[in-house]
Amino acid sequence: MAEYIYQLPDWPHFSWESDALAKRLAAVRLRQGELIGRMHGLGFPEQEEAVLTSLTEEVLKSSEIEGEKLDKEAVRSSLARRLGMETGALPPADRNVEGIVEMMLDATQNFKAELTAERLFGWHASLFPTGRSNMKKIAVGAWRDTSAGPMQVISGDYGRERVHYEAPAAERLDSEMTAFLKWYNTEDTIDPIIKAAIAHLWFVTIHPFEDGNGRIARAIADMSLARSEEIPQRFYSMSAQIRAERNAYYDLLESTQKRGLNITPWLEWFLGCLDRAIGGAETVLAAVLEKAEFWKRHAGAKLNDRQRDMLNRLLDGFDGKLTSSKWAAIEKCSPDTALRDIQALVDQNILARDRGGGRSTSYTLVSSWEL
Repeated sequence: MAEYIYQLPDWPHFSWESDALAKRLAAVRLRQGELIGRMHGLGFPEQEEAVLTSLTEEVLKSSEIEGEKLDKEAVRSSLARRLGMETGALPPADRNVEGIVEMMLDATQNFKAELTAERLFGWHASLFPTGRSNMKKIAVGAWRDTSAGPMQVISGDYGRERVHYEAPAAERLDSEMTAFLKWYNTEDTIDPIIKAAIAHLWFVTIHPFEDGNGRIARAIADMSLARSEEIPQRFYSMSAQIRAERNAYYDLLESTQKRGLNITPWLEWFLGCLDRAIGGAETVLAAVLEKAEFWKRHAGAKLNDRQRDMLNRLLDGFDGKLTSSKWAAIEKCSPDTALRDIQALVDQNILARDRGGGRSTSYTLVSSWEL
């Protein structure tokens, strides 16, 4: 008896109940179109900011799903530079961040290009520029081989592990990936959003690499969604929503990989997750408009580069409270210079002191309704 779907005789001929999905698919399509229409109604600077914010979240959250936390400012800096946007005083990114950003932009900016084994090898190499996953040396830019042993998804402490899934043997990978890539590049009778969901599931079920399969599967899904919208700009983050629903995501993957080839439940969840991701773009839009209004309101303010950079950091979501010591550390200036910068912003009614004093004094942006 087959334990996993790839062991079934009809693999990989998936099936689903189109009637059960039709209403939800139509609703997602409508929200997708409405969001794109709203974003295209923004000015060019606001559009750029929305794309930068969404892509930053996509890169951060896709890595978080795998337990890796990247530096937000480094990701934003790498994306801004590659998109030809002003980076200001944002820090340079390391090779790890640059590689993940490179993969994501290739997937979404070059969404019309054919997906090939060579392209996937390039993505994989960009994820692991040192040839290692943490401390372990792995095969980079190539399908996994028999030397790595069975590819298993495991949880639990040593000696009490639970195997959630075991991928096809390495000997099958050439034929499995040939079939997948042929389908991906030639199948044009399936709705592109449904195709994105199938591609995600199919790729992560094959699990062709030693590591990075989840991130590449999500990049393939993003590439497919870009194809469904026929634009390179990303105005929402599917990975951010998957991160928020991570437990349900893993549970449904496991159950789908262990049941028959009717994948209706997986497609229903994917459509629902996408709908919620598009809904989350309202938060991005609100933040972009608030930032644009802030700079319009303070167009005449006298600001140096340090002040402008820090204000942008606050507008983009500052971690914790802003204090003079944090200002000095981030802007690489003396404590006295930090205090003068802050006081000048307080005098211009851009920053306000929070309650408290002494070393605990912190500052927040003055809201428009407080003016």
